[in-house]
Amino acid sequence: MYISRQLKEENIAEYLLYMWQVEDLLRANGCDIERIDHAVIAQYGLPDEQKRQLRQWYEDLIAMMHDERVEKQGHLQINKNIILLLTDLHVALLRSPKFPSYSAAYYKALPYIVDLRRRSGGKEEGELETCFEALYGIMLLRLQKKPVSAETGKAMEAISSFLSMLANYYEKDREGKLELEN
Repeated sequence: MYISRQLKEENIAEYLLYMWQVEDLLRANGCDIERIDHAVIAQYGLPDEQKRQLRQWYEDLIAMMHDERVEKQGHLQINKNIILLLTDLHVALLRSPKFPSYSAAYYKALPYIVDLRRRSGGKEEGELETCFEALYGIMLLRLQKKPVSAETGKAMEAISSFLSMLANYYEKDREGKLELEN
């Protein structure tokens, strides 16, 4: 909960990946708050009030997962909304002549995005979701200490750079410091 707040303020891309990880953590524990309490919350050694707040946060997320029927797979609407916000900003940045370095980063990543979408077997998702899914997959491979090919590493470098720029522009936009118009 505290990490998510901080990430949401500092880096929207890292926040989204973190929230996907939380969704998977809840799934791995059967969306059962008692299991989360024992396996996760108890491990932090927090004061009672913070434990209570953290438990409530997890309970709320579990309830949303049930309500939205994403207990087995998929993402919460709150996380999908982040993708939608980022997509709107992405389109605006590409349309603006003021951000040639952003366009260049996107077009550098685009062949990898196209290849990932082709490999996904016709899964209906936008380009940004494809990028985030790729980064999330690499994160999981690294956590499992599995190798990542040089080609995949190169693709992830281009995609990471592109998403990092987007996250930075998102932060500037949120602060009212981004001028998209001429």
